[in-house]
Amino acid sequence: MPMYDIAISGAGPVGSALALLLASRAPQPERIILLGKVASDDTAASSPHEAEPVADPRTLALNHGSRTLLEQLQAWPRHSADITNVHVSQRGRLGRTLIRHDELGVPRLGSVAGYDAVLASLHAALRRSGVTLAEAAQTSAGQQHQAAGAGTSPEPIDIVLNGEALKSTLLVRSDGVRPKGIERHYGQHALLVTVRVSRPRSGWAYERFTRSGPLAFLPHPAGPDIYGVVWCNPPHETQQLQSLPAEQFEQQLHEAFGDRLGTMSCQGERHVFPLSLHAGPSLLGPRSIAIGNAAQTLHPVAGQGLNLGLRDAAQLALALTPWLAQPSTDPTDLLADFARRRRPDRWLTAGVTDFLPRVFATGNPLVEHAGGLALLGLDLLPVLRLPLARHLLQGLRS
Repeated sequence: MPMYDIAISGAGPVGSALALLLASRAPQPERIILLGKVASDDTAASSPHEAEPVADPRTLALNHGSRTLLEQLQAWPRHSADITNVHVSQRGRLGRTLIRHDELGVPRLGSVAGYDAVLASLHAALRRSGVTLAEAAQTSAGQQHQAAGAGTSPEPIDIVLNGEALKSTLLVRSDGVRPKGIERHYGQHALLVTVRVSRPRSGWAYERFTRSGPLAFLPHPAGPDIYGVVWCNPPHETQQLQSLPAEQFEQQLHEAFGDRLGTMSCQGERHVFPLSLHAGPSLLGPRSIAIGNAAQTLHPVAGQGLNLGLRDAAQLALALTPWLAQPSTDPTDLLADFARRRRPDRWLTAGVTDFLPRVFATGNPLVEHAGGLALLGLDLLPVLRLPLARHLLQGLRS
């Protein structure tokens, strides 16, 4: 039966980044196994126009910290679009906030890249890393047992992979299994679409709060006049918007967003996803840990979900660095310390992304006016704006 030091369930961006981080620290990276579907070729090298990403609106907004991490892993995709300014406003009310990269001393606030391009770059780096890659249609883990005493060799975890058995000292979940704990359904669906605009503004991203939900416009790697749109509305409104003829949809989108970017024309299909919050403990057992979407799934407002997951991966790799040199020792205390240190960043980020879409969608005029005053106050007072901007840029460090 194969034996590994660390098994990572889930080969998405967070699990793949963790595997690369661990491989750079491990004396024997082959003793790290990544369970999931890994792309067989590097599609990140293709031109964004050749790949026609405008037909697929799924893009990732990665903040400055996440981009720096992927660049260090040599896994940043060839094509991306920079965000240098973020404009935050509320439909029908006064008050707005502008966050600029220069006041934070960074070359950009973040970048937008296609999901497939990010994943292909990560998987290309993985194939060079020495990590063991295993195609996983289904994974299950057996019961875990505490080590007999401090410093003793921990009992391995039994893992069944596609019907075959293997063992691992640690199990990291970074897959699509939703965490158990706090759960909130927002009564909103997100409609994703790519549009071409007549008056683009290079490097500008927009977050606009409406009574129905937030509406975001993000620069797109397919071209300077292309934007990725994330439009949140109640489910019945979203379904109606999805089924509208293109001309009517573009008109309603223009009315909701305003005239800042001029006229809009859809460049691909409209995709719909339900929105909900799921958050649970990151420590699942004595030697089982959850990161990324397996620990928390967030509302897409401010684009914090993947960025938070990548911070999970970076901090877990750092916490396990001393153990990788002596994997026969018990890592239980290191995992518990990791879970404790990650808690403030996880819950603060989840709290911000939970609060914003709900408070601006109450429909209460007093709350809406208060929200407008808050945006104005953030814009006028850097002492209020900059801490929030830094958290969105790099998270809460501990």
